[in-house]
Amino acid sequence: MTFVLAVANQKGGVAKTTTVASLGAALAELGVRVLVVDLDPQGCLTFSLGHNPDRIERSVHDVLLEDASITDVLLDTQDGVTLLPATLDLAGAEAMLLMRAGREYALKRALADVADRFDVILIDCPPSLGVLTLNGLTAAAAVAVPLQCETLAHRGVGQLLKTVRDVQRITNPDLALLGAIPTLYDARTTHSRDILSDVADRYGLLVLAPPIPRTVRFAEANAAGRTVLAGRKNKGATAYRELAQNLWAQMKDGAPLVEWQPEA
Repeated sequence: MTFVLAVANQKGGVAKTTTVASLGAALAELGVRVLVVDLDPQGCLTFSLGHNPDRIERSVHDVLLEDASITDVLLDTQDGVTLLPATLDLAGAEAMLLMRAGREYALKRALADVADRFDVILIDCPPSLGVLTLNGLTAAAAVAVPLQCETLAHRGVGQLLKTVRDVQRITNPDLALLGAIPTLYDARTTHSRDILSDVADRYGLLVLAPPIPRTVRFAEANAAGRTVLAGRKNKGATAYRELAQNLWAQMKDGAPLVEWQPEA
């Protein structure tokens, strides 16, 4: 069975796209067949995997509106994952989908046509709680929430969890809340640890291990159109590889997720 994971947080700047790209590449290193879906009209995931959104003729926009087959839109990447790309046209798809019946199921229908080709599908939801994010959550088996280890990190988390509950009640009763993926983590400070403890206590969220450290390597990799795993050894790539191993063990065998524990 293909495991579909949505990565969502309506707050920007939480390393959501970096998480999807890096997790996808780390899973591909394990021999997993991975599809990543860019649902953000800004096309950041598309760009970070080496494709210029301005030069792409067909994208997820055409797939959602049923103007193109998903098999004709998929792109290969140097990082070993297959990409369903996004372009700025996707901004208009949201308004057009609002006028269609069953609009929340458009992505789920499209992914069903290629699900047998992949072991894992990762969905990069846009930084909003509109129709595109609802499509991602409706198509997913589970949702993970990237959470930056900074002040006000919890802002909007409550609203996102409310949206998840609405989706569970209306369009996807089987949607599971996987937990939070801590990003921009600075192990040298107590502040990062305090933020994660607060979020775990406040929302009852499972915080996944390991935390993803803050490093300039992420920005350098994005600018080069590759993931952080493609460069020389660094702590960001190591953390995503470990997280990918933990998630794959859970997806494949039902192994318990490794939970972050505050240091004594």
